[in-house]
Amino acid sequence: MGNAVNGVSRRSFLAWTGAVGATTALVSATQFGATPGVGKHNAAFAQESDNAPEGQKIVWSACTVNCGSRCPLRLVVEDGRVTRVLPDNTGTDEVGSQQIRACVRGRSIRHRIYNPDRLKTPLKRVAGTERGAGQWEEISWEQALDEIADKMKQLLADYGNESIYLQYGTGTIGATIARSWPPIQTPFARLMNLIGGYLNHYGDYSSAQIAGAYPYFYGEWTPSNSFDDVKNAKLQVMFGNNPLETRMSGGGETMVTQKIKQDHGVKTIVIDPRYSETAVGLGDEWVALRPGTDAALVAGIAHVLIEENLHDQEFLDTYCVGFDEKTLPKEAAPNSDYRSYIEGRGPDRTAKTPEWAAGVTGVPATRIRQLAREMGGAKPVAITQGWGPQRHANGENQARAVFTLACLLGQPGIPGGGTGGREASASLPMASPFNTQYENPVETAISVATWTDAVDRGAEMTATRDGVRGRDRLDVPIKMIWQYGGNALTNQHGDINRTMNLLRDEDKAELIVVSDIQMTTSARMADYVLPDASTAEQEDVIAQGSSGNMEYTILASQALTPLYNCRPIYDVLADLAERFGVREKFTEGRTQQEWVQHTLDESRKEIGELPDYGELKEMGIWRREGESVIPLKEFREDPAANPLPTPSGKIEIYSQALADLAEEWEFDANIPGDRITALPEHVDTWEGAMEARTSDKYPLQCIGHHFKGRTHSTYGNVDWLCDDAHPQILWINTLDAHARGIENEDAVYAYNDRGRVRSIARVTPRIAPGVISIPQGSWFDLNKEGVDVGSSVNTLTSWRPSPIAKGNAQHTTIVQVEKA
Repeated sequence: MGNAVNGVSRRSFLAWTGAVGATTALVSATQFGATPGVGKHNAAFAQESDNAPEGQKIVWSACTVNCGSRCPLRLVVEDGRVTRVLPDNTGTDEVGSQQIRACVRGRSIRHRIYNPDRLKTPLKRVAGTERGAGQWEEISWEQALDEIADKMKQLLADYGNESIYLQYGTGTIGATIARSWPPIQTPFARLMNLIGGYLNHYGDYSSAQIAGAYPYFYGEWTPSNSFDDVKNAKLQVMFGNNPLETRMSGGGETMVTQKIKQDHGVKTIVIDPRYSETAVGLGDEWVALRPGTDAALVAGIAHVLIEENLHDQEFLDTYCVGFDEKTLPKEAAPNSDYRSYIEGRGPDRTAKTPEWAAGVTGVPATRIRQLAREMGGAKPVAITQGWGPQRHANGENQARAVFTLACLLGQPGIPGGGTGGREASASLPMASPFNTQYENPVETAISVATWTDAVDRGAEMTATRDGVRGRDRLDVPIKMIWQYGGNALTNQHGDINRTMNLLRDEDKAELIVVSDIQMTTSARMADYVLPDASTAEQEDVIAQGSSGNMEYTILASQALTPLYNCRPIYDVLADLAERFGVREKFTEGRTQQEWVQHTLDESRKEIGELPDYGELKEMGIWRREGESVIPLKEFREDPAANPLPTPSGKIEIYSQALADLAEEWEFDANIPGDRITALPEHVDTWEGAMEARTSDKYPLQCIGHHFKGRTHSTYGNVDWLCDDAHPQILWINTLDAHARGIENEDAVYAYNDRGRVRSIARVTPRIAPGVISIPQGSWFDLNKEGVDVGSSVNTLTSWRPSPIAKGNAQHTTIVQVEKA
């Protein structure tokens, strides 16, 4: 076939895939330079020669950012400098053993390693200057660690361990030692566990609300079937799920989803306020709805399913609680079941007809009926949701509603079906001795999104009002913040202007330490900045890569001596541990390389065919083809023998536990939507669709979609991506733009009472009317007029959390837009 792909020239094909974000899928590994595999395991794959020209070497490394993928990179090193970045050259072009070809982000990693923002030596904020003013003095590592340790000891003596907070961060993820997530498995957590513990948090910025919803529905985190299993479906429906941008590459789900589409042709409907790259590259139909209204759309679909007897009553009777009155808990009031809610016999006395749902969602009633009939008639149907629908003030109900739709159709636990959660993937059972050896003695935890409240009013925060766990209330506010490999101190948290004003008050947070490889917007607010080594400058094992039914691990070797005066976080914290007298317990006498070897030795006890350290170091990556992941398969086969960890042992469409919380927890009755419901009802919220439609001041809903040019804020300062390939733009519907005199590529302002951003308008029918989208993660950059010219969407978002998980409701935001 040469340079043609199905009759299309290679240049035209690459231009097309670049336009829709399909960076790896449908591209034959053979056609594009990889050698086809000859077996299921990496050891059996023929490889291209890694013999480099004289003076060069090729070193296996990895891109370790929070996109859900883990991609190997082959770094070409010449004279101690990375001169080129090559992709994985092993594997096949078949799902389950595919080549793990990195996306545009990983391929531009050289521009992170040698970035002008790269931190070079420890920095201390100049005494007497304000946090964020950019006044620094260079200090030695000895001085930095001595002063940090002394201040920590003072805070521990004055306030106790609950005053030390390990900030959420996902800038370094997937590695074993240099790991910023999950926070409880990071090197700083290991150190703090040895000296009395720290204030923990639950949830994460990506999935707080759906994580908070799962226990009340399935009992625990229960994803949907892996994407490779879609081959067994007759229809695929994706609620806000966008793997072609959020999980790009062969290590993500781009290759899996498009290859399954190519080979099996399963019709795909994408439900999203934005015509995403997934809707372009995978979707056969796009259904645009108003943000925060997915539960209303599900209710309208459910009305048709029930009315036309298209629902799976046998499944609901056997496996579920609360669909109709006969399966309600005895404590529940009459007509509090889901069917009564849908048919208008519940407390609100409103039938959730397609016409009702159309008024809420903006989706025409005829289209809602078509969706219901198509889903009800196409069995099995694979329903998944991304994490955009749940990132709202009513996000827990949004998530539970999509779960409920999967149950109405009887899809959990079967091939081609699913639970209505986000897709699962296979995963190696790798050991993690360094990360899990010690437990945190402090039991108190706050929601990941409420740390600013804990800084501001910590001792006022309670379990029933603020979601404090482990104790009835906090005893003390946060006095120290440690941020490693993340940008959630400012850029990725809500209401950046308010957050920065809070952090400037040194009477509140008395010590802020940031360790990173870049001078991020969060690092600018620190008292001490510690320059970290990049992945290329240290050895680590990337333990749990996965994509569809393929599972793999990468040994990222050290390609470079750490640049400048940078140091790996392991060595830094070993030295900090020495200042607390626990160095030997922290290291156990091992170097970082020896911990990598130990991790592989322990993992080989469970994974017999896993290569040993020497073999994996030479191979770079090892993969194996696993089984399709079908959660709840055993429960579906025998619910009595395999009960769920819910109070009833069944799927709980009606949750008595939530009904009880609604009575026990404290809410402000003046805040619309700040309440808990036992059913997955649609709830109109503060700054939601209803408020936008009735507001003269801020009539547009604002969401912040994930963007293929960066992973959250990581890669947000790489010139290739932010300047050339994927510049920051504001999406606005043609009708809304016309009403404001805005044309494509005009400079515009989006603003509300919390702040103002400047951006460039993308005038397009690819976003629902009444909605704008600003790609999230762009770096905050305030000019002298108080305008964020970096166009970070969190300049506009709020601190206000969701009701159950107390999660970040980043997509619940209303704004106005005007021509600049």
